[in-house]
Amino acid sequence: MQATVKYSGVIPDYSPEKMNDAFEEFRQNYPEFETTLILDRLRELEYARLDRHDQIYMDYTGGGLYASSQLLKHMELLQHNVFGNPHSENPTSMAMTKLVDQTREKILSFFNASPDEYVVIFTPNATGALRLIGEAYPFERGGQFLLTTDNHNSINGIRIFAGSKGALVNYIPVSSSELRVDEEKLDIYLDQAIPGGNNLFAYPSQSNFSGVQHPMEWIEKARKKGWDVLLDSAAFVPTNRLDLDQWNPDFVSISFYKIFGYPTGLGCLLARKDALNKLKRPWFSGGTVSMVSVRKENWYRLHQGNEAFEAFEDGTINYLSIPALEIGLNHIEGIGVDTIHKRVMGLTGWLLDKMQALKYPNSQALVKIHGPSVPEKRGATIAFNLYHEDGRTFDCHTILDAANEAGISLRTGCFCNPGDGEISHEISRNEMAECFEKLDSSSRYPYGSDCKNCEACLAVKTKMESIRVSLGLVTNFSDVYRFMHFLSGLMLEPEAQIIESEKVKQRVFLRRGP
Repeated sequence: MQATVKYSGVIPDYSPEKMNDAFEEFRQNYPEFETTLILDRLRELEYARLDRHDQIYMDYTGGGLYASSQLLKHMELLQHNVFGNPHSENPTSMAMTKLVDQTREKILSFFNASPDEYVVIFTPNATGALRLIGEAYPFERGGQFLLTTDNHNSINGIRIFAGSKGALVNYIPVSSSELRVDEEKLDIYLDQAIPGGNNLFAYPSQSNFSGVQHPMEWIEKARKKGWDVLLDSAAFVPTNRLDLDQWNPDFVSISFYKIFGYPTGLGCLLARKDALNKLKRPWFSGGTVSMVSVRKENWYRLHQGNEAFEAFEDGTINYLSIPALEIGLNHIEGIGVDTIHKRVMGLTGWLLDKMQALKYPNSQALVKIHGPSVPEKRGATIAFNLYHEDGRTFDCHTILDAANEAGISLRTGCFCNPGDGEISHEISRNEMAECFEKLDSSSRYPYGSDCKNCEACLAVKTKMESIRVSLGLVTNFSDVYRFMHFLSGLMLEPEAQIIESEKVKQRVFLRRGP
């Protein structure tokens, strides 16, 4: 059956032949885009595989992309040198130690962190950094763990450590409109710090769900009120500058692959030395202990020298990959974080406007944005759902399948951020309760982890699903325009489905452009 796009009414036209006109209009509305043209050349030189494989990559919050030169420089380093495990003082070990120390210095410099104030602790990823805090922070009765409802599960999981040690756990709610925190409510919670107690406040500098950027000013405010501050910056640093000389959180979690793609399996905890002294490891391992005895007294002593990181890096670090971090950071510095930020925020502003303008002739919107609908105080991550003309929700898996066929990499699900998911989809407490089996009333945790009602769980999971696109390092106008063409194609008749007779025409443009 032949299907045509219904461009009568208010449905915008994103046909291939109109892309050049749209680009000229975009450049006029976002003049700063002209200062980012280095990224177009970079895409041709360093990321040519994107266009060679006809890929529209819109999952930068899930993982960044690496430049070809990053791989070549790292391989050349390994091919022309002999490196050994840095836990020794032989020639190959010392050669590796020098590069690892050099990389630590580079990381501190990149985030403008004074080596007198901050230390770099290598971890497998941001989650590994957060686990270090969870297991070692001195939670206790009379202490608190305060976190925003908008948080990644790797932050949410710290509440298990806190609760098991008797600390109070509280969530600061976010609004249902823009998924932001009410500043007055924040002050009420921060004023409840227990004097003399161990109080930890955790929040993301940028939401991995909605792209909301929570104020950095909270750091100083919280610290003045008696809180240690844990800042999850995994979603923030790929397209924003984090200046630790200006902002002084006690702990910061980072995943490097989200910034420059390669290598994976490496992150870090950036920690203020004063705050790090509060942490008490619940165990020791090779690499973290300076002396140990197997006598019945169970004597051991953790590293306590000038190198504070030694007490926190368990076992042998991923030493052969660590030099690739300096290569990646140099690559980003050569471009300029501010250049990347200007590029993605211009494209995000355009995309937010155009997505919300997609309306059926009966005025039903195709797109509902979860979080801020304008580019101010947000990042280049957009969570949303799609709707049929009669108001029914598109199945997210159907959209994922259609996007996959079009060569578009996006993401569906709840993105490990249940707080934003529950609020944006108006999931009630009773609906969530149906998913969990009640334990003994004396238990600290009112709900267990065993599934009680699979149908109820499936209903909640389906209701909580969203679609997420995120822009990054080498996103260009063609990517976002072709994505809009994809969305407008979902408004085809009948039932907004991609019809077989239209598929070939759609695929040629989506994969190759006009």
